[in-house]
Amino acid sequence: MSNDTAAADRVPLRRIASLALPALVVLAAEPIYVLVDTAVVGHLGRVPLAALGIGGTVMSFAAWLGTVMAYGTTGRSARRYGAGDRRAAVEEGVQASWLALLGGLAIIAVVQVLAGPLARALAGGPTPVAQAAAEWLRIAVLGAPGLMLVAAGNGWMRGVQETRRPLAIVVVANLVSAVLCPLLVYPAGLGLHGSAIANVIAQLGSGALFTAALLRERVSLRPRAGDILAQLVVGRDLLIRGAAFQACWLSATSVAARYGDAALAAHQIAIQLWFFAALVLDAVAIAAQSLVGAALGAGDEPQARRLGRQIGLIGLASGVAFAVVFGAGARVIPALFTRDGAVHDQALVVWPWFIALLPLVGVVYALDGVMIGAGDVAFMRNMTIVAALGGFLPGIWVTYALDLGLGGVWSGLALFTMIRLVALLARLRTSAWSVVGATR
Repeated sequence: MSNDTAAADRVPLRRIASLALPALVVLAAEPIYVLVDTAVVGHLGRVPLAALGIGGTVMSFAAWLGTVMAYGTTGRSARRYGAGDRRAAVEEGVQASWLALLGGLAIIAVVQVLAGPLARALAGGPTPVAQAAAEWLRIAVLGAPGLMLVAAGNGWMRGVQETRRPLAIVVVANLVSAVLCPLLVYPAGLGLHGSAIANVIAQLGSGALFTAALLRERVSLRPRAGDILAQLVVGRDLLIRGAAFQACWLSATSVAARYGDAALAAHQIAIQLWFFAALVLDAVAIAAQSLVGAALGAGDEPQARRLGRQIGLIGLASGVAFAVVFGAGARVIPALFTRDGAVHDQALVVWPWFIALLPLVGVVYALDGVMIGAGDVAFMRNMTIVAALGGFLPGIWVTYALDLGLGGVWSGLALFTMIRLVALLARLRTSAWSVVGATR
């Protein structure tokens, strides 16, 4: 194929943007709220901010389960949508919503029992930070069913390339919560508990709105064991992949906590900014999931491969842009979250690693979306396990053993990212990932 023909067959950037930009707003809404929450709680003092760091890390487990569900649902829905069966694509969302509801209730039960032990383990003992974190967790986890229903709703809507409804739902719910958080924390006098209550209101409200959107589709709401089992099989590999991620984040928080409250608070600021950047970069990956899945569902393997290359380059450009912005704000941004000088000093240790990784992360997240949209989840599972067990986890605990501080913690994250980048680029050059058909 000539260069002119290849260029003509590329998906127009405006088409990618029409999916990525609304997804960007949806993805950014939650981390922006978390950043607001962090800023509000940060002015209560070092202990509440560190407690929020621990509680937020545990609650990221529920967010991870939701991400697994959304990704699996998007890929399956997109293939059916690409094959011309929109009704079947929406019905994938029905089955995902049943899984979401049951999963959210299970998370509530588990966290109510284990909040104390988890907080003490991450804080390094029965400290005031651990007690505050456990109290925050027992309230915040009540929003888990809503959080999971939001993920299921986003999954099937992305699969059918619907962008307006999820955008409106998420923005409205998070605006309400962003207003409530400072009001409940300060004028209402609820302190750290007010932060947790605002989280619950946002998550349950969003989940109810996504459920209402599904009801308006007028498809069968009956749970189907076969379809649910098929989603669980797809989700299995993503679940294992996500477990490797969670082991890394929990280990990083645990090691950071052992360097003191200032180090843990600085890590909370940096990791939340990392999650914010990563999720915003993931908007490109979501466009890839939808477009690649639809192309393969329609039997257009060459288009899927062209999309893979395009999306990777867009991810790189996005990561560079983030690096420039956060690099310029290295001495200003931490001050938005706390006035504690010790926390500022620790944040400056993290910042060079944070900035250097962003361009690489842009490519990694973009290509993750390509592979997930293609349904190449077994490869994603294996790659992430190797990166975690062979890179991040050994690095993080060597850091603790050698007392290398927060810089060592983030060097482990750098190794994790590099291993994934090399594996994804190698996979993209093969044809093993681009299997056509309504299902993989």
